Amino acid sequence: MQLRYSFRLDPTPGQHIELAKAFGCARVVFNDALRLRNDAHEAGLPFVTDADLSRLIITEAKKRPDRVWLGEVSAVVLQQALADCTRAFRNFFASSSGQRKGPKLGAPRFRSRKDNRQAIRFTRNARFSITPGGKLRLPKIGDVAVHWSRAIPSEPSSVSVIKDAAGRYFASFVVEVSASPLPETGIETGIDLGLGHFAVLSDGRKIDAPRFLRRAEKKLKRAQKSLSRKEEGSKNRAKARLVAARQHAKVADARREFHHQLSTQIIRENQAVYVEDLAVRGLARTRLAKSVHDAGWSAFMAMLEYKARLYGRTFVKVSRWFPSSKLCSVCGAVRQDMPLSVREWTCSCGAAHDRDGNAALNILAAGRVERQNACGGPVRPGASPARPVEAGSQGSVAA
Repeated sequence: MQLRYSFRLDPTPGQHIELAKAFGCARVVFNDALRLRNDAHEAGLPFVTDADLSRLIITEAKKRPDRVWLGEVSAVVLQQALADCTRAFRNFFASSSGQRKGPKLGAPRFRSRKDNRQAIRFTRNARFSITPGGKLRLPKIGDVAVHWSRAIPSEPSSVSVIKDAAGRYFASFVVEVSASPLPETGIETGIDLGLGHFAVLSDGRKIDAPRFLRRAEKKLKRAQKSLSRKEEGSKNRAKARLVAARQHAKVADARREFHHQLSTQIIRENQAVYVEDLAVRGLARTRLAKSVHDAGWSAFMAMLEYKARLYGRTFVKVSRWFPSSKLCSVCGAVRQDMPLSVREWTCSCGAAHDRDGNAALNILAAGRVERQNACGGPVRPGASPARPVEAGSQGSVAA
């Protein structure tokens, strides 16, 4: 499987200028390709091919006085910008025709030099390399210092150089990694994600929600207020924007580190992990939106999923329509109403439940059933039977 390994870069002032040139040239090529294809569509002409675009906006454009500066950067950077434009159109067409799953994608848009994130990509054809001294050698840019935090497991197939909103530079390597299964543990767990506690496991453990955004709210408010008072286009506004962006970057970095540590711990300890497939997009449009975004459930579940594949574990998403909170984990009775304010409840059978702990137990039982059904085999004796689900539920998620 392919993974990305990202490392912080420390370019020199001269390399800052060369990287800015590369970002600008890649942006111009992308916009030229998009403009030609849009003009051809409006004129009723056939879709412009990649070969024609490469000839028109790269090869021949370098000979024109208004585009001669395209020759100052690596040709691979320009070709990859053209490939990005083609990929954007293909994704748009696939989404419009229903071939691509997920939310509908809009038509490709022009890139702006004012975009907070800039990126270029080098493939093996560009002959980038890592020097014996540990620097990243990029064509027409030079040897860039890298802050290595770990070794790369194999030779990278490409590297993307990214400048984020906070003005930081990163190198993102695409690396082919072979699965390395961990020793079997025989332990399975169900996870109920929430806001009061970030996660409640079926073994009773409760992981507190760090609330990184809430903790940094005062600093962020101060930085945003300072930014709002600066004049548009002034240098002071640019400085204030960087201050605010760096505060947001600290929050995002802390949240990502927390997700990585917790997901790795859970995958190492458990042979199978079952999680409820939450409707994060819907929850992010409610009055709980800030807390939902602060938790970052989607990113956490994505980490669990790829780490399970990497380390030979089982990961199953339980249908979001499964009434994990309303269902009694002892007798299987479903309670009609369960507002969020109810944190503890007692079933008619006499069993007393903690809302989140009960949900984690039900997710564990439902995940085992989903796993057995996905494998095509019968549910093993002793496993909890299939639980009743709410009306309209048709979900069945494979491992």
